[in-house]
Amino acid sequence: MAFVNHFYNSTTRKYITLFGSMFNKMVITRDDLNGVETQKMVVPISYGPWQKFLSRIVQDPELAKKSSITLPRMSFEMTNMVYDGARKISSTQKVRKENKQEDGGSRSYVWSAAPYNIDFSLYIMTKHSEDAVKIVEQILPFFMPEWTTSVKMIDELDPIDIPLILNGVTNEDLYEGAYEERRSVLWTLNFTMKAWYFGPERERKVIKFIDSRMHTSVDTNSLPEEAVIIQPGLTSNGTPTTDINETIPYQQIEFDDDWGIVTYIEDDLQ
Repeated sequence: MAFVNHFYNSTTRKYITLFGSMFNKMVITRDDLNGVETQKMVVPISYGPWQKFLSRIVQDPELAKKSSITLPRMSFEMTNMVYDGARKISSTQKVRKENKQEDGGSRSYVWSAAPYNIDFSLYIMTKHSEDAVKIVEQILPFFMPEWTTSVKMIDELDPIDIPLILNGVTNEDLYEGAYEERRSVLWTLNFTMKAWYFGPERERKVIKFIDSRMHTSVDTNSLPEEAVIIQPGLTSNGTPTTDINETIPYQQIEFDDDWGIVTYIEDDLQ
């Protein structure tokens, strides 16, 4: 079982980091009545539910204390994770890793990944509706309805495409006290990330030589009458070959070399 040996690929952490980095360092500007830019700011983003930031505002509605948070602000959280059977790959399929052995005698691999849909919510909280709209309009054009990012999830494996789908957008005004006392404007963008989870790394020896011997007698002491030999073929100048007389010893041929297949028959084994 895969649970016997400990392994940890930091996959969930990488997905959370990927999501947050997509909306990091967003910038909005504010103009005066003449359309002249008067302020430019980077919108901070952090991991956490919007209720945490709203609670901080309620405790300091004027945002006058030095420890108060600054609006506009964004936060996000992972809300759900569901197995996606529609993307399932055969459980017997292997994904080969780059060779880490100096002698090339072993290959590392992982079994096909398990597909999961991870739901994220992105919260945009501002004091002014116009600030929220400026942020949202920098996001929506890129999701029709998805944005795909190539990410290297596992060392020695090629990057894989991770689609992020925008499912919906909602907005509301949050109040505390009288209706006229607007505290903040909240926009919520719900996403689904098409994620993959890989299991532990495995390692197997590379088969470079096959010797198949044929018997016509059922006697266990009888000698084979014919043998079929299969091995990689590569000349000394690096050209693939199928001629046993031209190839270098198979022990010197690496798995990643451009080799041919040498097949020859020995029929005088008596």
